Amino acid sequence: MENLFWMQCLTAINGQTLQLIKPGSPRGVKGAGVYNMHKIKCFECGSEITDPFLDACPKCGGILTIETDLDAVANLKPKDLREKPLNVWRYAPFLPVKCNVSLLEGGTPLYDCRALSKQLGVKEVYVKYEGANPTGSFKDRGMTVGVSKAIELGCQTVGCASTGNTSASLAAYAAKGGLNCVVLLPSGKVAAGKLAQAMFYGAKVVMVNGNFDDALNVVKSLADERVLYLLNSINPYRPEGQKTLAFEIVDQLNFEVPDRIIIPVGNAANIWAVYKALSEWKALGWIDKMPKLTGIQAEGAAPVAKAFKEGSSDFQPELNPETIATAIRIGNPASGRKALKAIYDTKGYSTTVTDAEILDAQKLLGRKEGVGVEPASAASIAGLVKLRNEGVIDSDERVVCVCTGNVLKDPDTVIKSCGNILNAEPNVTDVKRVID
Repeated sequence: MENLFWMQCLTAINGQTLQLIKPGSPRGVKGAGVYNMHKIKCFECGSEITDPFLDACPKCGGILTIETDLDAVANLKPKDLREKPLNVWRYAPFLPVKCNVSLLEGGTPLYDCRALSKQLGVKEVYVKYEGANPTGSFKDRGMTVGVSKAIELGCQTVGCASTGNTSASLAAYAAKGGLNCVVLLPSGKVAAGKLAQAMFYGAKVVMVNGNFDDALNVVKSLADERVLYLLNSINPYRPEGQKTLAFEIVDQLNFEVPDRIIIPVGNAANIWAVYKALSEWKALGWIDKMPKLTGIQAEGAAPVAKAFKEGSSDFQPELNPETIATAIRIGNPASGRKALKAIYDTKGYSTTVTDAEILDAQKLLGRKEGVGVEPASAASIAGLVKLRNEGVIDSDERVVCVCTGNVLKDPDTVIKSCGNILNAEPNVTDVKRVID
């Protein structure tokens, strides 16, 4: 089956010559200003990796991670960062790239949701609204760093497997950097807003007859053949950009760490990136505690939450994941073990929410706070509601919910969940009738 997918994908992209490496530097590139020294390490066995094109450990097959050289920033102070605008590149000293392919990502709002806080009986509830990024999701934080690294390595073609947001983001940043882009999508149920973006920005879009994990296996094979540079979250550089989500939350709270950060979990790189970011700042003495990292999964795609419930540090993949929240419809999360470490190390929590709870939370946030998020993003709000009702979240907590994508990413689901449009004759009397 995998070989068939691989051959189909090669056939699909054969109309254009795609190469991994080319000389020269594409357009849209600026210097990042500061280059942080780092090492690539295997998360599983700790081996140091010297080949920057690898996405797995050659010794044990483990997922890779970046070890940041904190000695290089030991003399830096938080106030030094604030000399630059609030965006991803304010935190350049913590990012392992030399160049900068940017669409001015980051600097997203941190909303103080007082109506939601009052309704749920929680001291403070904030929403970190990642839908305000250039392509409408948190993926832009990772892609600005990932595509910058691709250019630094001399790559010509980048690619990914995606349930939607990753493809939209990669296509935009590849266009900005002057790179070819190939995205593989699972068959069916890719939200229209995300598919439209990937096509609009000029990516070669290939829909494979399988789920996300099938698509990821194929694109990994293409990367192994050096057809493209892989920019899924198994790429160790992409989560480094996603670290800035946590940096911004703490920065916006004036370096007062919240009690809990609630994050939707799909492929699980985001919760790991938040953990890694805060661990770095704690090691530097910039913060004095870690928040309880709380991962929320959809009931139909919940290998991490199930492992947490069992007290396990590993998970069993979900063979046929299914949820209306397409952005987290992933059965075999690449960073699943990393996510579990982040949750356990911070005395956090993980649970599941149903599709109905997700849709209710999506409308609750929109109608209480005027914040529009896609279904997967609303998983964090649904988790907040559930865990508050169960007594896991205390009334005196300061909670930040990460909402990862814009409501317009999945307009069809929104329209279906919001009831019928009212109809009236073109006169005041009939309009009054229907609105009453």
